[in-house]
Amino acid sequence: MDELIKRENFLDSPQSEDAYRSIQGYVIEAQGQVYTAVNAAMVTAYWKIGKSIFEACGENDRAAHGKQVLKYISERLTEEFGKGFNLRNLRYMRQFYLTFQNVNALRSELSWTHYRALIRVTDEKARTFYLEECAKSGWSSCQLERQINTMFYQRFLASQDKESVAAEIQTTEPKPKYEQIIKDPYVLEFLDLPANEHFYESNLEQALIDLKTGILTHQDIGQMQMYVNYYTRYQMNEGDNPPVGLLLCAQKSDTLVQLTLPEDNRQIYAAKYLPNLPTEEELKRELNLAEFEKLKD
Repeated sequence: MDELIKRENFLDSPQSEDAYRSIQGYVIEAQGQVYTAVNAAMVTAYWKIGKSIFEACGENDRAAHGKQVLKYISERLTEEFGKGFNLRNLRYMRQFYLTFQNVNALRSELSWTHYRALIRVTDEKARTFYLEECAKSGWSSCQLERQINTMFYQRFLASQDKESVAAEIQTTEPKPKYEQIIKDPYVLEFLDLPANEHFYESNLEQALIDLKTGILTHQDIGQMQMYVNYYTRYQMNEGDNPPVGLLLCAQKSDTLVQLTLPEDNRQIYAAKYLPNLPTEEELKRELNLAEFEKLKD
């Protein structure tokens, strides 16, 4: 009994916790180094792929010849290396090359997810600003997205208290935990590793399901419309069905929904939030999806 008590006291001692924290730090550091190395290799590879696609397809990859070449490349790469080389991703790589034509100017601190966000910034000065600030401040890809979407560049230039404006991102969009960074879906695709389905589910909930704890407003509906439009224009693959946005709220007004959305709306739906997940039939009845069922047939 005395030996057991001594062992328990040892496990609870500050020395044990210090040893654990030290070892944990080594593991996290090593994971970060591997992640950085993979990202650097991936970004360089995607730049080279984008350059090759541009040279093979010409100025317009959506013209008949360009589409055929791109389709052939996509099918062959997908067959050999997995789903990371679909048409949408190959077009991103082509645009990546066109946006950053000097490969030596690429920043090793930035991941492919960072660059995907940057190539959508059409203003060259703003794009350069975001690139430099992102590398200097160590923004995560989610932080970079938020800065772009909230027009941080314009706000920073117009502000007299630049330090305060620059620091607000750490409160509005804290950095993700290290384990979430390591599970970057683009890295998993690049290495042809099995995806963590729980990670994808978490991202899907954040990206597509909007939960409102109060009464639904027309601003909420407009925000969801923006999400759906963004996904339609930048995330859809060829052959995908149009995305659907679902707003879950404590209370909703059918009249508000009808007046805010166009009469032929087939993409935005609002439903009352229930304490338990509804069945498929209950959800269809709540959303009045009879017309949706006809479209499926």
